[in-house]
Amino acid sequence: MNIGVLALQGAFVEHRHKLEALNVNSIELRQKSDLSKQLDGLILPGGESTAIGKLLVDLDMFNSIKDLIQNTMPVFGTCAGMILLAKNIENSSVKHLATMDISIIRNAYGRQLGSFNAISKFGDFDEVPMTFIRAPYIESVASNVKILSVVEGNIVAARQNNQLVTSFHPELTDDIAVHNYFLNMIEDTQQVTVARGILK
Repeated sequence: MNIGVLALQGAFVEHRHKLEALNVNSIELRQKSDLSKQLDGLILPGGESTAIGKLLVDLDMFNSIKDLIQNTMPVFGTCAGMILLAKNIENSSVKHLATMDISIIRNAYGRQLGSFNAISKFGDFDEVPMTFIRAPYIESVASNVKILSVVEGNIVAARQNNQLVTSFHPELTDDIAVHNYFLNMIEDTQQVTVARGILK
């Protein structure tokens, strides 16, 4: 399995370390040609969403990544990565990839709670440690989006088909639950693809 980790800015190294600990190969995506490599999934890391969005356009990677996602490539966006995927950003007129039917609020916790830790339920996991750093949260989701985690009344993780997002940074903890969830998403996608090929 090869996971492409967008490596333009932000916490991409930490995601690679997490994947390495899970014995999964990762590839840094730094230019358009990297997207032509054999990839089973994508990770869009935390960082500065405006900077990453601009670099995607400047490096001519924007349309290629959007096409991969819309063609069912599994993608996992953390913090800034979630902002990149959101179709609507309540407190900004800027949109990026806009592939996921969620509405978010950037820097939702403000300066006072700019960074904090929590332990909460994620999907079927009862206790997952969560690190929030000037995090957004999800204000609302469409009916086809599954809510995976809520912290203090705010949606902080969700999934829509091949897209997974978290407000928090699972790559900054020792826990592997969220990354394992994403790897299982990839395996499920691959099984569906094989089944469709057999049925043709």
